[in-house]
Amino acid sequence: MDDVTLARAFHVLAIIHWIGGMAVVTLVVLPLACRFADPHEGLALFESVERRFSAQVRLSVPVAGLSGFYMAERLDAWARFLDSAQWWLGGMLLLWLLFMTILFVVEPAIGVRLFEAGRSDPAGLLSRVARVHWLLLGASAGVAGTAVLGAHGLLG
Repeated sequence: MDDVTLARAFHVLAIIHWIGGMAVVTLVVLPLACRFADPHEGLALFESVERRFSAQVRLSVPVAGLSGFYMAERLDAWARFLDSAQWWLGGMLLLWLLFMTILFVVEPAIGVRLFEAGRSDPAGLLSRVARVHWLLLGASAGVAGTAVLGAHGLLG
């Protein structure tokens, strides 16, 4: 097994964890939390799951990026990012940058305050968080799908 194959395996596994976990939170945890009779209990469930997943995804997102950068460097593929036929590479990079910003800038800066402020309206906060998660999951699924199609030459 060569190093690029190993890097690709780490890359794919990290993305499965990252986007698969986000799908579980978006499609299972948030709807369940929103259905609690007491919205404070629903918010507590979401916070508990999100805190645990956030700690894990703070590893998988950087691993996805590091392995992606490694493959680009090792394969001398940087010029492909400028090729309009391989636009999906830029999509992957932009999605990764968005999540790195959310995880390492936005969440630490406002996450705790957001949840503290949401205690006065937990149902409203859960609803807003669910909308954001749906948007992020849709973007992630779109980028992942087009990346697979593009990697197999079906988009260029």
